[in-house]
Amino acid sequence: MNIVITAGPTREYLDTIRFISNPSSGRMGYAIARAAAERGHDVTLVSGPVEVESPAGTRIIRVETAEEMLGAARRAFRRADAAIFTAAVCDWRPARRADRKLPKAKVSRLLRLVPTPDIAATLGRVKGSRLTIAFALEDHDGRRHAESKLVRKNCDAILLNGPGNIGSKAARFEYLARGGTWQSWPADHKSAIARRIIRALESMHALKAKKRRS
Repeated sequence: MNIVITAGPTREYLDTIRFISNPSSGRMGYAIARAAAERGHDVTLVSGPVEVESPAGTRIIRVETAEEMLGAARRAFRRADAAIFTAAVCDWRPARRADRKLPKAKVSRLLRLVPTPDIAATLGRVKGSRLTIAFALEDHDGRRHAESKLVRKNCDAILLNGPGNIGSKAARFEYLARGGTWQSWPADHKSAIARRIIRALESMHALKAKKRRS
């Protein structure tokens, strides 16, 4: 398969120096890209700023902002069979980016934020027969929110995780495939979780191919 994977955080700039972001390490997305490449898949990794070793055998496109990530993912998705959206994309960006460093002031400064594009949902609207898997990072009502995202983003499966997974080498996930029931995956190293995700994607792809032939 030709697989597109998004990973890491995005940065949304207030001026030429300052930005808002999040603590995503990118480890999960990079582990999935590595696992997919080891299985012989053609992998395009669209990555925000991270300090993780590049997976061998993958094509990496480095971006910073959500708009840049959307553009790169959209171009790569045109020739893809599947996409896995692991990136922790900033949900908001400053409405206006200053063209020079803003001076520090002793008075409060109001910052107006506007939504950034939802990459998984945007590509989900044009996916056709392609497969997509998304991640849902939730700190309350996780399953309910993840189920809503599965539908809204038009994904074939979604993985639910919590803040404790951020930056860690091990993780715990819950997995839901469209039309299926929730599976609680035991805590494991992210490399093992990544291999399990790729196997799940391969199974969905094989099932879809079988249905087309029958």
